[in-house]
Amino acid sequence: MNGPDHPFPAPLLERLRAAQKIAVLTGAGVSQESGLRTFRDPQEGFWAQYSPEDLATPEAFERDPRLVWEWYAHRRSQLASVHPNPAHRALTELGNRLPGLTLITQNVDGLHQRAGSRDVIELHGTLTEVRCSACGQRPKEWNDHPRVVPACPDCGGLLRPDVVWFGEILPQGALAAAMEAARTCDAFFSIGTSGLVEPAASLGRTVRQRNGVLIEINREPTPLTPLCDYAFHGKAGDWLPRLVDAVFGSGL
Repeated sequence: MNGPDHPFPAPLLERLRAAQKIAVLTGAGVSQESGLRTFRDPQEGFWAQYSPEDLATPEAFERDPRLVWEWYAHRRSQLASVHPNPAHRALTELGNRLPGLTLITQNVDGLHQRAGSRDVIELHGTLTEVRCSACGQRPKEWNDHPRVVPACPDCGGLLRPDVVWFGEILPQGALAAAMEAARTCDAFFSIGTSGLVEPAASLGRTVRQRNGVLIEINREPTPLTPLCDYAFHGKAGDWLPRLVDAVFGSGL
């Protein structure tokens, strides 16, 4: 009799089939597989003279709001040419199969939602929305000219991308929901993330401390790898569809 056509250990598949709650944390590596340049990639053209740290701080926006707005308009324009990849679609399928899935992302591109995932916890905010730098309101509509910083319709303050910049705290509701998922899940996936950026990096350690099942999928080992029960190195778009198919027979 031929063996299974996947490399996943039977105990892992059994634990995942029995799981009532699964939490997933995704990072830039997942978006990179869609062809999206990540925050840490070398900048191109005009933007090569700047480092992201010079453009992604409240101080930078206060100093030159138009420059920062233009950079984020450039980043938003990149979204039009990319699409969800097999990793995004596999996580959508996993969520459809398992209502107890909590999907947490460090990405700001909205690709999980475009793939069909619902109720995504966005730890670092989103590129596709704005908030007022003065009063904090989040208008649903604004003048999205790439070279003109729009004004808040409520107070007249400058609108900024609704993302978390260096020196800012994460949205407390999103962080609390992510921590709760890590504290209560049966299994936790860390996918396409370096395991270096806090406080997201602490989620996996929380799972490890309470003896939950910890699984990593990443192109290369990370500081989290030694703590994991299972680690698969390579593209998430290769591993995730095979894993979902091995667990549920999804046919992805």
